[in-house]
Amino acid sequence: MKFTVTVDGKEQSVEVRRTSGGWNCRVNGEERAIDVAEVAPGRFSLLLDGASFEVHVEEHVEERDGQYHVHTRGTDLVAEVEDPRRWQGRGGRGGGKEGPQEITAPMPGKVITVLVEEGQEVEEGQGLVVVEAMKMQNEIPSPKPGVIEKVLVQAGDTVEHGTGLVVVG
Repeated sequence: MKFTVTVDGKEQSVEVRRTSGGWNCRVNGEERAIDVAEVAPGRFSLLLDGASFEVHVEEHVEERDGQYHVHTRGTDLVAEVEDPRRWQGRGGRGGGKEGPQEITAPMPGKVITVLVEEGQEVEEGQGLVVVEAMKMQNEIPSPKPGVIEKVLVQAGDTVEHGTGLVVVG
């Protein structure tokens, strides 16, 4: 997926693609070694070109979609992300939340608890599964209200980044 990211008025071309070993990232055509794990909603652990750091990202809700507050290493930035998926008929907020949605593991880890069962109604933000990664337990929330159509994991399962956990319809 290609994005245009503007930080401090400087436009960057960012291309991210998933590989069997993780992620491949190009910034302005330059290959970058990156490993990303979402350790909590909006908090990411990054290993970029051998340097490790945490990034906290908040959507810039007072403004328009695609603007984010980014906090890392004592620096606060506003990043604007132009996402071409928005051009494909999904529209603004809530786009992509219609129909069944498979919720996937945001990081590799171990399933500690499955908090829902098939047929159960859930609200947006309600916890679905708890995954332990790097000795931290992360509750994976529902991105939308709906009904649990399928539970794909059970307590004790080991999951990789992107492994399906549950399907919310």
